[in-house]
Amino acid sequence: MSRTPVSELTERAREVFRLLVENYLGSGAPVGSRTISRLPGINLSPASIRNVMQDLEEAGLLSHPHTSAGRVPTETGLRLFVDGMMQAAEPSLEERTAIETRLARGGGPIEDALVAATAALSGLSACAGIVLVPKREPVLRQLGFVQLSPSQALAVMVGAEGSVENRVIDLPPDVTPASLAEVGNYVSARLSGLTLQEARARLDGEIRDGKAALDSAARTLIDRGLAVWSEDGAQRPVLIVRGQANLLDQEGVADLERVRQLLEELEGKEEIVRLLDSARAGQGMKIFIGSENKLFALSGSSVIAAPYRGGDGKVVGVVGVIGPTRLNYARVVPMVDFTAQALSRLMA
Repeated sequence: MSRTPVSELTERAREVFRLLVENYLGSGAPVGSRTISRLPGINLSPASIRNVMQDLEEAGLLSHPHTSAGRVPTETGLRLFVDGMMQAAEPSLEERTAIETRLARGGGPIEDALVAATAALSGLSACAGIVLVPKREPVLRQLGFVQLSPSQALAVMVGAEGSVENRVIDLPPDVTPASLAEVGNYVSARLSGLTLQEARARLDGEIRDGKAALDSAARTLIDRGLAVWSEDGAQRPVLIVRGQANLLDQEGVADLERVRQLLEELEGKEEIVRLLDSARAGQGMKIFIGSENKLFALSGSSVIAAPYRGGDGKVVGVVGVIGPTRLNYARVVPMVDFTAQALSRLMA
């Protein structure tokens, strides 16, 4: 997609374009020349403005939807505006207070604060709030097995924070009820309180040093159980989405197919996680507009995302919003940035 640099536009074209985009993002409706001519500071006739708008349309920055007399910015035009013309406003005191209050109210586990952050962003931006949760290795409290058949068992794993995971695994040959009981006793006595990686390392070490009072079947069971839980946890997208109902605004109701497509895209969490991971990797604010990302090409949606950091200063997750391409970038971008900074302070 070719992009027209701001420097290539005349001063008159820049001003008309800026006013048109700002008006469109505020109203969501096509903007006509007469509307722009009535704005403060404009000394151009509607006819002159129409000529400028025609030039901007030919440059690929505006489009002329349906039979409307007004124009709307294209995705290329929105990108030009966001990158080179937008004047971002700092979040208001009320917005900053609302975000910080919701985070403080979360209390308890960090996940509660992350849920609060997405809810706050969703409410303030009228978009769907999203947050990518830091990948943290679970801490083991208990591990037990319930035999389902001679060849399979249900592995029941309890994390230190109370989470419970159940997985069906294949049993090694000649497993006895005594082997299953051994597992629970050994984990409670020797592995409880360790991360999965630490638990596997201790199990390997004690087997190597002859300190593990386990029969061969019990050793295999524990190793398989820890491996299944570890791999499953690493692959599962940990994404929190709040405020999908905000996408059904007045414009959304008029274009239900676009909203349906977006809600469908939000269900594909693994794809969104990959998209947000690019913001994590870049370690800076990312703005994706419409078809710039193939995930949202059909729904014509935008994503604004910013990374947040843990106590060691390293990026651990991403917070942001998903909404229509006409969202108020100048207001929402700094709001997302402030939320990311607030989360970083909370996790420091």
